[in-house]
Formats: sequence, C-alpha cells, structure tokens
Amino acid sequence: MNCPRCGSEMELDRHRKIPLYMCYNCGYIEGRATEGGETASTNYNHLDGLTLNETAAFLSKGLGLPEKQVADWLAAKMN
Repeated sequence: MNCPRCGSEMELDRHRKIPLYMCYNCGYIEGRATEGGETASTNYNHLDGLTLNETAAFLSKGLGLPEKQVADWLAAKMN
C-alpha cells in the first residue's frame, strides 16, 4: 500500500490495539485526514525542513536513483 501523502510504501504497525498502516517516511497514519488541519503538510513543506543529506535520501527514494548521484547534483546546484 502506498502513502497518499508522499507515495512511499506504508508498513503495517502492529504495536497498537488495532493494527494500522503507517508511513515511516512522512508520518501519515491510515485513517487520519490528509487535508486541512495544522498537521497536514505538502512534500514541499516536508523538504523545506530537511538537511542536504536528508533531502538527497528523500529524493533518491522517489526518483529511484542512487543517493550519491542526487547528493552530488544538489551540491552542484547549491554552489
């Protein structure tokens, strides 16, 4: 099952009384509203709070590219 917020694979969290699917990338939990509210954020808002290495890891996962290649590209764009 893919996360409706960020698109990454969701894991079944069995540590609860009722098992729910949870995205460990963005924190989305099945059954919570994805629109509105103070806790909802877009991918752009999520990226805004990440460091360069965290951003490279996030983008490489979504693009299917090696993390080093994305990190080198980001570093070149920042200089």
